[in-house]
Amino acid sequence: MAFDGTPSDRLPAAAELERMYEVIQTVMLCDERAKAEVRAGRMQAAFYPVRGLEGVCAALGAELGHSDHLVSTYRNLGDAVAKGVSLRSIIAELYGRMDGLAKGKGGPMHLHDPEAGLMATTGIVGSGLPIAVGLGLAAQLDGADRVVAVTFGDGATSIGAYHEAMNLASLWRLPVLFVCQNNMWAEHTPIAEYAPNPELAGRAGGYAMAARLVDGFDTIGTWRAISDAVADIRAGRGPVFLECRTYRLTGHSSTADYTYVPEEELEAAARRDPAVCFGPWLAAEGLVSLSRLAEIDDVAAAAVDDAFTFAQASPPPTDAEVYRDVFSDEQLVPCR
Repeated sequence: MAFDGTPSDRLPAAAELERMYEVIQTVMLCDERAKAEVRAGRMQAAFYPVRGLEGVCAALGAELGHSDHLVSTYRNLGDAVAKGVSLRSIIAELYGRMDGLAKGKGGPMHLHDPEAGLMATTGIVGSGLPIAVGLGLAAQLDGADRVVAVTFGDGATSIGAYHEAMNLASLWRLPVLFVCQNNMWAEHTPIAEYAPNPELAGRAGGYAMAARLVDGFDTIGTWRAISDAVADIRAGRGPVFLECRTYRLTGHSSTADYTYVPEEELEAAARRDPAVCFGPWLAAEGLVSLSRLAEIDDVAAAAVDDAFTFAQASPPPTDAEVYRDVFSDEQLVPCR
C-alpha cells in the first residue's frame, strides 16, 4: 500500500519529543566534529557523514524498543546514537581506540552493540538486508515480540541482496522493517540516473509488501509512519518497507568533494534541515519551550565534548590485542 499523506495530530509523549530533539542535535554535533577531525588528520578513518538523516534516525530510535534489533550501514552514526549506544564508545571506535565498541578494530563502518540492539553495521552496500532477514527469522522462530529494523541508502535498492531479502521476508512474513534512508544520491550518482522509477517504495509492491513513501525531513511524519509500521509488524502482518526521502547535505565521505551537487537543490534541502528546523517547530507548536530547547542544546554539546575528550585519551589497541577476536584459539577437529 502507498502512503497517502493523511494528516494526523498524533504525537510522541513530551519526554520522547525532547529525546528526539536531543538525538538530532547530538548526531549533528558529532557529525560536524568527526568531519573536522578527519580533515585535520587527527582521526585517521573513513567517516561517512549523516547530515540530512538526523530526523529519520531520531524517529526510528523513538519507536524501537531496547529489545528490538537494528542493522545499519557504514553511514551509521545517527542510527547508533538513536538506538542508545554509548556515545563515548562510538567516538572511541571512530578513532580506533581500545575503549571503542570493537576495541578500535572495527572502525567507523563496523559499529555494533548487541546490548543496545545494534546488531551489525556493514561497509558493503546492501549487505545488511539479508542479515536483518536472518535476525527476523530468528525472532519468528523464537516467538519473540521483536521487530528487526534495517536501514540502507537508496543505492542499495539496486543490489541483488536487497531483492533476495525483500522476497524472503515477504514470503515468510518476517517481522522486519525495511527503512530506506533515501538521500537522493548513490555516492556520486543522482537517483534519476540509476532508477527509472525514483519512487522506490513502489518496488515493494512486487513482493506484496506494505510500503509507504514519507518525507524524511518531516520528523514527526516519519515517526508516525514508523510507529504505524512497527504496530503492523508486531501484529503479525508481515514486513513493511518505508522510503524516507531526505537529501544528503554533505559529501559522500568526510573529505569528498560535492560540487557536483546542484546548488539550488542543496540550498532548498538545507532550508528544511531537521537539525535546524525541528527545534523551532517544537517551540512554535508549544510542545517544548525555547528555554528547554536551550538546556537540551547544552546537554548535547557537553555529551559530545565529553565523548571526544574520552576517545582522544583512550589508547590504541596493543599489538597483541590486534589479533585477539580475529583468529580462533581452539584447535579445529577435521570432519570425517
